[in-house]
Amino acid sequence: MRRVNEVLRQVISDAITNDLSDPRLEMATVTSVDTTPDLRHAKVYFTVLGDEQAKQDALKGLKRAHSVLQGKVAAETRMKHTPALVFEYDDSIESGMRIDALLAEGEAAGQGESE
Repeated sequence: MRRVNEVLRQVISDAITNDLSDPRLEMATVTSVDTTPDLRHAKVYFTVLGDEQAKQDALKGLKRAHSVLQGKVAAETRMKHTPALVFEYDDSIESGMRIDALLAEGEAAGQGESE
């Protein structure tokens, strides 16, 4: 399953980079793909540099390019069924950055108390 997810991630990433000219997708990165066990559905997780508006714009761009990306997956993979793609913003990077910031604050506070 992991190998299928990685192949799908690569095909979709390449298609966004090479086949689409939507400026809303210039800073978008596909972080992972999660397919269902029957391989009929795939969640495509992405990140984008920028604010909330950039996230919304990228999601709109991906939804608009859905048929192109779906076709690219069908053409470049040898799967019995092409999974239906659904796009979701991946907030795990932001969550990780918040956790790092909280840990750094805790360390700074701990060092300040020990002095």
